[in-house]
Amino acid sequence: MVHMDAMQRIGTAGAAHAVVVDAVVHAVVDSPVGPVVVAVEDGAVTHLRLPRTDGGPAADAVGERVVPEDDPVLAEAVRQLTAYFAGDLREFDLPLRYAGTAFQRRVWDGLRQVPYGTTTSYGALAAAVGLDPRTTARAVGAANGANRMAIVVPCHRVIGAGGKLVGFAAGLDRKRTLLELERRATGGPALLF
Repeated sequence: MVHMDAMQRIGTAGAAHAVVVDAVVHAVVDSPVGPVVVAVEDGAVTHLRLPRTDGGPAADAVGERVVPEDDPVLAEAVRQLTAYFAGDLREFDLPLRYAGTAFQRRVWDGLRQVPYGTTTSYGALAAAVGLDPRTTARAVGAANGANRMAIVVPCHRVIGAGGKLVGFAAGLDRKRTLLELERRATGGPALLF
């Protein structure tokens, strides 16, 4: 999935910079949840990784680390992530390249529709993308877990039935931090978990 308006805006803004073609490159963004790695390949974001729960680096196997300005899409991704973590950006406008099944892409597109500062359940997400939540909530949860672009495809906004904080590869503390960041920016009610 590529957002053409993002490509056009980034392409124009980055015209003076050298572009790395046919290679995966990444940059690291400091954040309230630790160093976040954003990777780009062929003009689209392909990965956004949070630190691992075991303390290991998030940057394994996502290409060469470069100065963000060397790639206009990478520079824009870093700018938008920085604005998000400052509470100044509520919706990302980046070209994305999903790598997954049609079912996973359907779920990830649904995740992008969950409004900033809100949460949804796996069952509600299933229903929102036209699936029967009684039979697909677990599969939706598995697709959520396979998401390679955390934050930009906001899997942290999905909670368990009954409002429980569950299921986040980077750990529940980081999930809580992201939800709290969005809650503060929107002035929403205090989190109950």
